[in-house]
Amino acid sequence: MCGIVGYTGCRDAFPILMKGLHRLEYRGYDSAGTALISAQTGSMNVFKARGKVADLEAVASGKDVSGQIGIAHTRWATHGAPNVANAHPHLSQSGKISIVHNGIIENYAVLREQLKSKGFTFKSETDTEVLVQLIEYTRQSLGTDLADAVHIALTKAIGAYAIVVMDSDDPDTLVAARCSSPMVIGLGENDSEYFIASDASPIVEYTRRMVYLNDGEMAVCKRGEPLKVINRDNDSVSPKVKNVTLDLNMLDKGGFPHFMLKEIFDQPQCLRDCMRGRLLPDHKRIVLSAVTEHSAELLSAKRFIIVSCGTSWHAGLIGKQLIEQFCRIPVEVAYASEFRYSDPVVGPGDVVIAISQSGETADTLAAISLAKQKGAMIFGIVNVIGSSIARMADTGTYIHVGPEIGVASTKAFTGQVTVLTMLALALAKEKGTIAEAQYEEIIAELQSIPDKIEKVLEQSDSIKALAEGYVFCHNFLYLGRGVNYPVALEGALKLKEISYIHAEGYPAAEMKHGPIALIDEQMPVVFLATHHQLYEKIVSNMQEVIARKGRIIAVVTEGDEHVKNMVYHTIEVPQTLNCLVPLLSVIPLQLLAYHVAVAKGLDVDMPRNLAKSVTVE
Repeated sequence: MCGIVGYTGCRDAFPILMKGLHRLEYRGYDSAGTALISAQTGSMNVFKARGKVADLEAVASGKDVSGQIGIAHTRWATHGAPNVANAHPHLSQSGKISIVHNGIIENYAVLREQLKSKGFTFKSETDTEVLVQLIEYTRQSLGTDLADAVHIALTKAIGAYAIVVMDSDDPDTLVAARCSSPMVIGLGENDSEYFIASDASPIVEYTRRMVYLNDGEMAVCKRGEPLKVINRDNDSVSPKVKNVTLDLNMLDKGGFPHFMLKEIFDQPQCLRDCMRGRLLPDHKRIVLSAVTEHSAELLSAKRFIIVSCGTSWHAGLIGKQLIEQFCRIPVEVAYASEFRYSDPVVGPGDVVIAISQSGETADTLAAISLAKQKGAMIFGIVNVIGSSIARMADTGTYIHVGPEIGVASTKAFTGQVTVLTMLALALAKEKGTIAEAQYEEIIAELQSIPDKIEKVLEQSDSIKALAEGYVFCHNFLYLGRGVNYPVALEGALKLKEISYIHAEGYPAAEMKHGPIALIDEQMPVVFLATHHQLYEKIVSNMQEVIARKGRIIAVVTEGDEHVKNMVYHTIEVPQTLNCLVPLLSVIPLQLLAYHVAVAKGLDVDMPRNLAKSVTVE
């Protein structure tokens, strides 16, 4: 959830670290800090600030930020309040060793008491400070070098971590290690420099050659020497170097005021990229390599289990309906955070579909690890190439929508739904459970979806004007039926995430089983009332709200005058097939949430208490 950057080489480290932190700030923005080994004095200089990276730069302004080795961190608080004392990097008692850490050391309290008995004192409430003190104690008591001290200390730590450690007594070396939290190392030319980060985005402009550490691996990055990687057993591992391609233009706002708005408007092109080479309209086919190469296991599956969290869970609910409708295979959708604690009945013959934008979601990783142990096949749907879920899965499909920086997911959701749609159609075609005419009709319509999203986006200004009338509301209700019910959940989540307005999504027919008690003239109700087989029923649900003076905002199909004459506001989307409606009906809800939050003066890209990549339970 937090962001890590590290550098050792021949350049000034501070500018590299700060630029990297700015690119990682979406992963955590409660506080930020950096440590550098001064080129002037050889001592460890540490600067920290509560708040964002700009606050850190202000603190460091005019100070000694010289040095060609350093580490930096932007924090999403777990242990301890977001303040300067708890900000990373943390120093050892001698002030010589510094550490940055993503994750949680679960047995930190026990280790803390043990270290206190050895005379160590602590300045923060964090689990991370315990780890750096443990590393120093190990180095002092055993007389080891930094790498051995880190390796030994980690054998005593229980939990999740990605760490980078630096010692002023070894001013050319960074030691990095990971367990259940991502870590990538960028290789400079001729072992002259190393770049370390939580993901590739902050370092890709310096090198495309990356090594992704696996769980339990530790890397020693010493300027002028080849990269050394060892596993938990202290055995050497040959690092696998990957050439990472990442469009740097995707990492800036492109003239938009926020990443979130840019990413909403990116969706037409993102979905074209997602479908490219897979949707073949001229041949009236969908080709997914995962289905082609693993057709036997997928077609013989007795059921699918989708595990995911948040927005990805909502995409999974849509995927369930599509797979069951077209493939006639039963599908369960589980919160990954609950899956492994529910003693699930899963085993050979099951296919577990793991959905995650980052591919690093801790709960989802834990769920598929359990499922894999029990013999299930793992199918990953992720955005980030080379991520942990992508490597752990038996097969899968990337959504290819480019880096998503805004914390509130938008284009990842439509990318996930698009991949799930193509997966359902490809499997149905192989199984023979879909009529050829219907299969070809959906393929043709799916190709047109990006153009239709562009038409919806043309209404952004009118949605902005509508949103300004709802800035002071305290509650919203979102209602939909069929494939639009998960869209209602997603719309409510978007509003909660960035505007801090309480919102709930429900199946529209369930409203009268409780939530209808909330309806009055102060309650905005967003209905997803596009034309589909349940249209007449959802219009009846709208009448129930109107009778109680609820204020309805309805997302409708173009030309729907009937609903328009009933409600306060309508937002039109183009006509499409029922199975593809979510790809259009979600767009107005993304824009509504965005414009409400902006009208409230909030930072939509970095909403309070949230972080982009959730790498802790």
